[in-house]
Amino acid sequence: MPFHSIDDPVKLRRVIEATLLLESAIDLPVLLRHVVEEARSITGARYGALGVLNEHGTALAGLYTVGLEPEEEARIGARPTGKGILGLLISEPESLRLADLSTNPESAGFPPGHPPMDSFLGVPIKIRDEVYGNLYLTDKIGWSEFTTDDQVLVEVLALSAGIAIENTRLNERVRQEAIYEDRDRVARDLHDTVIQRLFAMGLSLQSMTSAAENAGIAEGLDTVISDIDDTIRQVRASIYELGLADTHRGLRAALLSLIHSLDGVLGFDVHVSFEGTVDTSVPDDVAEHLLATVREAVTNIGRHAEATAASVLVSVRDGWCRLVVTDNGRGIVAAPSSGGGQGLVNLERRAERLGGHLSVDSPAVGGTVLTWTVPVSDGTSEEVPPPTD
Repeated sequence: MPFHSIDDPVKLRRVIEATLLLESAIDLPVLLRHVVEEARSITGARYGALGVLNEHGTALAGLYTVGLEPEEEARIGARPTGKGILGLLISEPESLRLADLSTNPESAGFPPGHPPMDSFLGVPIKIRDEVYGNLYLTDKIGWSEFTTDDQVLVEVLALSAGIAIENTRLNERVRQEAIYEDRDRVARDLHDTVIQRLFAMGLSLQSMTSAAENAGIAEGLDTVISDIDDTIRQVRASIYELGLADTHRGLRAALLSLIHSLDGVLGFDVHVSFEGTVDTSVPDDVAEHLLATVREAVTNIGRHAEATAASVLVSVRDGWCRLVVTDNGRGIVAAPSSGGGQGLVNLERRAERLGGHLSVDSPAVGGTVLTWTVPVSDGTSEEVPPPTD
């Protein structure tokens, strides 16, 4: 920090006092306005402003001004976004002193109602190579232009403003990350522990209903199973309210969100599981077809299978992505290629378009198993058969 360049003890003390404000619990807008007020006062400028850049560093996202009366600001109208000299400081973040703004080729002029301004001092607000904004001062009272001492003083104040902005943004990011981590942790705990246990309990009770009919307690078991299903729906709704199903979080979340949206079609909850690096190994084009396939397959179960249970498995292994959709319904009448419905034909074409294939089987125990397999890498996956159980 270039305090050694400041000879005036009064100005040095004021700059140090301004930097000490960083340790106080003052809101960022209040602190930034104080910085620009100090810069204006110390340098003897008539007008001052502090512009904060947007997150991309391409334009002004906020502007704090001092020296203008409220009616003057009203006459000026919309705040500047970073054109002309202000834009020059954004694209070339280096300190700039001008005796006359209007003579610079980058000057864009002033809007109607703007007070005249001549001398100019602009200093970037940056920490290391990160630029957060700029300090602008105009019209040095009693002088034709700002001095090198003025520039040093303002550069110190700009450094203070940069530290304040950086700390605020870092704290905001830390808080946001902490919130996301807590929400993800709770959502995953609910999904991976609570729902899985409830689902297992429901299946166990369903297997007991036939034997319980003779004992006269089947109706009671059906009520318990129904209550479990309702609880699963409520817990799953809480998961999505926590934000686990945000689509930007990967294929797993997108698939869970899709299954959740189809609850009304089925009337029961689908068991969903994943194996392998699903979020990182499945490219976007494959994920798009996979989600469409799941939608078609699960919708078919709800409309035609007369099923009471279903599961979806997505696995990635040995360069192949495999989707398995299973239900306990009345089974499939024909294979896709032999005219088993336009929906199945579409699913088969989706797989073939990606270099994969579709199979539909009716196991001896009943129901249907739909397996949709496609490659997810360009290596040797085409020479290796898709994984089988």
